[in-house]
Amino acid sequence: MTGSVETPTARMRKALHRARTSVRKAGVDYFRGDGSDWLALAVLLVSVPAIAAGTIAWPDWCDPAALVLPIVAGGLLLRPASLLALYATSAAALIIEAALVQSYIGGEDRVTAGTILVVAAVGFLGLLIAQFRSRVGVPWRGGGTMLFDLRERIRVQSKLPSLPRGWHREMSLRPAGGQSFSGDFVVAARTGGDRTLEVVLTDVSGKGMDAASRALLLSGAFGGLLGSLPPHGFLPAANGYLLRQDWDEGFATSIHLVLDLDSGDYELYSAGHPPALHLSAGSGRWEEVAAEGPLLGVYDGAQFDPVKGSLRPGDVLMLFTDGLVETAERDIADGIDRLTGAADRYVGSGFQGAAWHLIESVAKDVNDDRALLLICRD
Repeated sequence: MTGSVETPTARMRKALHRARTSVRKAGVDYFRGDGSDWLALAVLLVSVPAIAAGTIAWPDWCDPAALVLPIVAGGLLLRPASLLALYATSAAALIIEAALVQSYIGGEDRVTAGTILVVAAVGFLGLLIAQFRSRVGVPWRGGGTMLFDLRERIRVQSKLPSLPRGWHREMSLRPAGGQSFSGDFVVAARTGGDRTLEVVLTDVSGKGMDAASRALLLSGAFGGLLGSLPPHGFLPAANGYLLRQDWDEGFATSIHLVLDLDSGDYELYSAGHPPALHLSAGSGRWEEVAAEGPLLGVYDGAQFDPVKGSLRPGDVLMLFTDGLVETAERDIADGIDRLTGAADRYVGSGFQGAAWHLIESVAKDVNDDRALLLICRD
């Protein structure tokens, strides 16, 4: 039996198909953020001989240590394998500079042992950075964009929904150390046909970047639970979710407000959280509203009993985390007294813009995450 012979047209079609498949795969990889770094590598490889030529031609203006510039850029942009190719090219350029610069100018501005050590040290640090990015899977083009997107998602999740006429809300979150990520977060939703406002303020154990990853995970989970369960079932479900994570430092405090926007009646559930503060327009006094409940993530089957109250016209309800009122030098009672004293100055203005200013005046320099939420009935 005679085997069939491929025609030139068939072979051309197969070649075109392979080329089209390769281009499509390269395009998909590129837009996923895992594309080849050949372009950055090519630019850096060209820059190395350019710097070496400048050093040989104008040693007073182009120092041999200038080779650290493409090496630093390579550590930020290239994968470890590509980085090694850049290092090999830089080492060759350094050897050429060591030979030619010394012979041309009689030893002045020559490549010294110190120059070699500086270039080698920068190269070592660049390789560590590239290996870290490769291990965590952060694409070289999109790492910063990804972190920026995460920060913006946290901010969007923490936004309070708009309230009907007659109500006003203020909120401010301040991470520890001026960072962009916080262990405190807020999730909120209008439920019950938009007549009920549910707000959950949570303080994850730890602070700043140490607690940020857990806060991001919990904020997404709590946002999904809020409104999907009856109010009395939210904290037990959140407690169960936290226990299933099996974190070494996995506890959190949380306070859950359920407010009827028609009548002003509210229920407050707490999981080891500092008490809320209720300003009564009639008496002009702040009263603590403390519900009973254990920390989230400590033991299964925890019970959370609510306290009830009502916001009448002119009343204010304040929720906050312990970073605002408690420090190593000040207990929580003194912190609450200081907070209410500062808040009294905003009664006449209806607490417009008060949340941010209260944190500034009460706990500006505290090295802890701070969050403050105000619900006012006009």
